[in-house]
Amino acid sequence: MSTLTPEKQAPGKTGSPPGGAEHVALRAFLTRRLSVARPSTRRLAALLAAAVVLVPFAAVLWGSGTWPSDLTVDVRGPLDDAYDWVLDNRDTSPVFLYFLLHLSNWAEDSVDWVTDFLLNLGWFAVTAAAVLLAWRIGGLGRRGARTAATALGTFVVCGLLGMWEATMETLALMAVAVLVSALAGGLLGLGAGLSDRFERVLRPVLDTMQIMPAFAYLLPLVLVFDIGVPSALIATVIYAAPPMARLTSLGLRGADPAVMEASAALGATPVQRLLTARLPLARKEILLGLNQTIMMALSMVTIASVIGAGGLGEEVFRALSTVDVGQALAAGIPIVLLAIWLDRTTAAAGDRLGGGQPTGVAWLHGWRAWTVVAGAFAALLAVGKAATPGEWSDDWTVDIAAPVNDAVAWFTRNLAEGVPVLGGTRTWADGFTTGVLNPLRDGLTATPWWLLVLLAAGCALLAGGWGAMCTAALAMAAVGVIDVWDHSLDTLSQAIAGVVLTLLAGFVIGVAAARMPLLERLLRPVLDTMQTLPQFVYLIPVVALFNVGRAAAVAAAVLYALPAVVRITVQGLRSVDAAALEAARSMGAGTWQQIRQVQLPLARPALMLALNQGVVLVLAMVIVGGFVGSGALGYDVVYGLQKSELGVGLTAGVAIVLLGLVLDRATQRRTDDRQPSR
Repeated sequence: MSTLTPEKQAPGKTGSPPGGAEHVALRAFLTRRLSVARPSTRRLAALLAAAVVLVPFAAVLWGSGTWPSDLTVDVRGPLDDAYDWVLDNRDTSPVFLYFLLHLSNWAEDSVDWVTDFLLNLGWFAVTAAAVLLAWRIGGLGRRGARTAATALGTFVVCGLLGMWEATMETLALMAVAVLVSALAGGLLGLGAGLSDRFERVLRPVLDTMQIMPAFAYLLPLVLVFDIGVPSALIATVIYAAPPMARLTSLGLRGADPAVMEASAALGATPVQRLLTARLPLARKEILLGLNQTIMMALSMVTIASVIGAGGLGEEVFRALSTVDVGQALAAGIPIVLLAIWLDRTTAAAGDRLGGGQPTGVAWLHGWRAWTVVAGAFAALLAVGKAATPGEWSDDWTVDIAAPVNDAVAWFTRNLAEGVPVLGGTRTWADGFTTGVLNPLRDGLTATPWWLLVLLAAGCALLAGGWGAMCTAALAMAAVGVIDVWDHSLDTLSQAIAGVVLTLLAGFVIGVAAARMPLLERLLRPVLDTMQTLPQFVYLIPVVALFNVGRAAAVAAAVLYALPAVVRITVQGLRSVDAAALEAARSMGAGTWQQIRQVQLPLARPALMLALNQGVVLVLAMVIVGGFVGSGALGYDVVYGLQKSELGVGLTAGVAIVLLGLVLDRATQRRTDDRQPSR
């Protein structure tokens, strides 16, 4: 297939090449591709020159095998000593007595109060409140009815599956966590949106918080607050607050300058401009931040079950630990339904606020709508108290664990192994482990340590410049310094395999969806559902299909990261300059030429963002795969939490953060690097 050039013309045409805006756009694009490559080449040449000088010294002093023991530092011992000190001084130290103890008590009392309130209110009242609230937020129209139906189905199914009490425990922990996360994130976003200096200080903090996999939040908090609800609540708040802060800041900074100037011209004070102009203009972004905070809180609450959060996450964790797929599914379905209900409700609120147009009955808005909802709830509450028991009756439950386990057993006997030609899913898993994961892990561990550090530095240099190079190189070296080199490379091998599969599937699906609107519309509800699922839920089907092991963890990671990669790819390809595409068509380019030589290069910033998000999400899920046999760092974290070996667990947690920094800096393209040199 010929290469597309500005001189190539459409078949059947003679004379000068296409002119006008189309030709100028294509020529500017080709020039930009060349100009962006030059600074990257110069930076890489400088790094290679430094490596030629430094690598021989490193090889002579410390060898060329795995990370040298002379360069390791024992951090597990001091961490274990710190844990012992905390246990010995928890009841006497002023820090614990006058601050941390009060914080811990407040956290536990708040969650217990909300849990008792929901359980005492009764299943009928809670369901009625959720349905009416969803209906009101959805607009008391057709969309509100759909949102209300989602709420009704969610709570009825939770009761039918025998998970009512566990669902209330999860909702209580989520309610407190979301409230605190929204307040903290909103205040941070307010400061970042109004102050450039504060935004520069806050940005790296939020970057680090979002790079860290969820497990990394659990271990330090267990050290301070011990296993229980306080650790789970505070970990959830830390994990869920960043999106609220980011989107609040984004909304405040994106306020229409004309509106702000008009407000100032009318004599409004800065506080008045904030309350009457800037915050109302940012309300859609703030609602989106709340939506993301709620979804991340639900994800973290389920993961935090490993440190005593209780609720649905504990049911899933207990079932997965015994490979009871049926019981895990019975607890996983309510988590999925809660996620869908909360996502649809908050999304409806954001759409209504963004559109600014009321829906439903013309007069039924504002205080009238809330009055109708309050009256309906009071009536339903009275009826429910008189006609229904407070607790969900065991006679109304349906046991799906036994038939699901029977189906899994049949699948294992007939489809997992021994299928003619195909082999079966567990045969595929074994082949993937022996043919891909093992060679990749062995290749990484056999690679000289200095070469891996150099590769991390080179990738980060090309992607993000000298600052990213230094961060990636230091983070990669720190992995060896804390003496978890081999386990980190094992985890890295799983992450690399997962990223490759995710990108292959995500780019192919994304390109097809960008070129075929019908496919994009069909995929949209599937991707919406996949993006609302908490991390734990992905473990259930892969255990049923592939059994426990590293292949199952990689499969879960691919499923978890795929929706984000597909969405970003579609968005990037569709935002390509139409003039450049038209110029390519006028020169006779076919569909494949348009994709390969125009759309993909012009969408490179979006594709790099898709790569970055895929890497971060795959790493996060591979770590969670420690629950299903991924081994390495994931296993170390789980072992440290379960056995109170916090030296092992915290060291693995630090290594996870360091790997996340390496992978993020190696794939996070800087904004100024995407601009052409002048």
